Amino acid sequence: MVALPAAEHEPLLSARGLVKRFGQVQALQGADFTAYRGEVVALIGDNGAGKSTLVNLLSGVIAPDGGEIVLDGRPVRFSGPMDAQRQGVETVYQDLSLAPDLDAAANLYLGRELFRGGVLRPFKVLDRPAMRLAAVDAFAELGVSLKDVTVPVGALSGGQRQSVAVARAVAFARGVIFMDEPTAALGVVQRGRVLETVRRVRDRGVCVVLISHNMPEVLSVADRVEVLRLGRRVASFNAADTSIEELVGAMTGSLDGPAPTAGPAAGPGTGTGAGTGAGTGEGGAR
Repeated sequence: MVALPAAEHEPLLSARGLVKRFGQVQALQGADFTAYRGEVVALIGDNGAGKSTLVNLLSGVIAPDGGEIVLDGRPVRFSGPMDAQRQGVETVYQDLSLAPDLDAAANLYLGRELFRGGVLRPFKVLDRPAMRLAAVDAFAELGVSLKDVTVPVGALSGGQRQSVAVARAVAFARGVIFMDEPTAALGVVQRGRVLETVRRVRDRGVCVVLISHNMPEVLSVADRVEVLRLGRRVASFNAADTSIEELVGAMTGSLDGPAPTAGPAAGPGTGTGAGTGAGTGEGGAR
């Protein structure tokens, strides 16, 4: 086990007692969440546990009714997804949110297009060569193999489209990337490539929050696992020290005793935590 400097124990992103109601439905009941720089932390839970609501709060899609979000040591309240992006929080949604008729480079800069102008150009025009050149570098840095960045993404394979969506988030993320079911509906080979991309992103010092129902996949790539049940965080595990049975038990409420809490990962790729403390006293969802 590698000892971490004190600064490394400070969460990059944390949620404290988040509450969210939709009419008479209370989706989150004081939910907590913690993510550290340079780790993959999986967020798991059964359907209806509150995962999507928590991610929407942490990425600025909706505002909490109560609780606090802390980013890089300071409380924040995002005004919307663009505000979260400006502060270094990116999201790769399950539907990828790509424009299928645009090429990979145009999708990489979608909403953040590069323009060129000048004295002889009173109107700005898209700088497609610069965007394509930057896209080639961005894909190469993540190990993404695209034969031609000018091909519409609708003609790419599922794994390649997923890689384009991830590369777009990585290109602008300074802190955290949320990835919602990134390997859903992918084949074995494509799934492996996406997971390798996730590891490369982590090794760059970016925190990746992986939302997934695939337990073997979670344990293969995550450094830590946080479990939601009925709108609360009920457990946090070091991935190297847990099992599928333990994770499922935490999700379903069949585990006895206090919920375990894992510390920050010991380093990129190690999957070893800085120690597992005693029970948090959070208990199960009520």
